[in-house]
Amino acid sequence: MKHNDFKLAFGRIFVILLFLLTFCICCGSEQKNTPEKNADVPKLQTQWWVIEADRMVTNQIERRGVRDSKVLRTMRDIPRHLFVPGYLKNSAYSDRPLPIGEGQTISQPYIVALMTELLQLEGGETILEIGTGSGYQAAVLSPLVEAVFTIEIVKPLANSARKLIEKLGYENVIVKWGDGYKGWIEHAPYDRVIVTAAPDQVPQALIDQMKIGGLLVIPVGTYYQELKVITKISEQEIEEKSIIPVRFVPMVHSESVITDTNLKENR
Repeated sequence: MKHNDFKLAFGRIFVILLFLLTFCICCGSEQKNTPEKNADVPKLQTQWWVIEADRMVTNQIERRGVRDSKVLRTMRDIPRHLFVPGYLKNSAYSDRPLPIGEGQTISQPYIVALMTELLQLEGGETILEIGTGSGYQAAVLSPLVEAVFTIEIVKPLANSARKLIEKLGYENVIVKWGDGYKGWIEHAPYDRVIVTAAPDQVPQALIDQMKIGGLLVIPVGTYYQELKVITKISEQEIEEKSIIPVRFVPMVHSESVITDTNLKENR
């Protein structure tokens, strides 16, 4: 090859290499600044709870026999860590109940799933929940039913649950501060009733406010408690079935609802 030809060939190769280098740098810069790529960053940061919720459902709930696919899906979709105090965030998906303040707890995930499945929901039901707590059970019920009317006797919990439910957009959940023993007559009769604290006896008002054929899922007892499903056969007849032994906080019964000031006096 002549000297001039060599210089020409080398120059062409240099130009091509320079072009490729510039192209790669530009592409890398575009990818770095693409909104879609940057949008993945917060997704990765929040991915932890999705993984934990899936593990919770698989290991704690499905393996214990809960089979309702709608319930399982909802338990995977609900960010349970938002319903517990911040210092318990990393324990939110563990296999146990957790304190939520005011002497109350958020139930073990399996118990929440089991009680929800026992309601035998089809999608159009109106639900009465006694014992709002943090609002987690109501949030689980929300996508599965027509409406949830939930009562909490501890005013600070009722207020905080209402705010969180509204913030998360569960528009068919209505929270009331009141005495669960009396039910919520204004919206009766209900297709289903669920109670998340244990009375020593089944409150008659809750049965009275159910539709014929309706179901009541409730823990009953003092020291020894059983989870029961009660079916309202007629206005005079019910059918009762015991499911498993459980341990819930006692259901508070008072002539007047609990306020911030008289909370300690009533407990």
